[in-house]
Amino acid sequence: MSWVALILAGCFEVVGVMGITQVNQKPSLRSYLVLVGGFALSFILLSFAMKEIAMGTAYAVWTGIGTVGSALVGMLVYGEPRDKLRITCIALVIVSVAGLKLIA
Repeated sequence: MSWVALILAGCFEVVGVMGITQVNQKPSLRSYLVLVGGFALSFILLSFAMKEIAMGTAYAVWTGIGTVGSALVGMLVYGEPRDKLRITCIALVIVSVAGLKLIA
């Protein structure tokens, strides 16, 4: 259950980052709620996951999911560049996070 909470925490981190983008593009109550709600849920789930998963592993996986998710949302939703080097680096982060899961 801790790993599910950790994965969800990473996903809600992406929601929080999307909220930051929305606040920068068009500040509104909704965009602030997305920002605060996304990060609040992310931290709550991360805290829950860290009861059973080592801090270093949990934090690395959480930030990895947030990094990859935010980069993919940036490319797919906000029109950020999709060059091969960027995609290769994203793939390396995914492999690293999967490796941490395998050894934890």
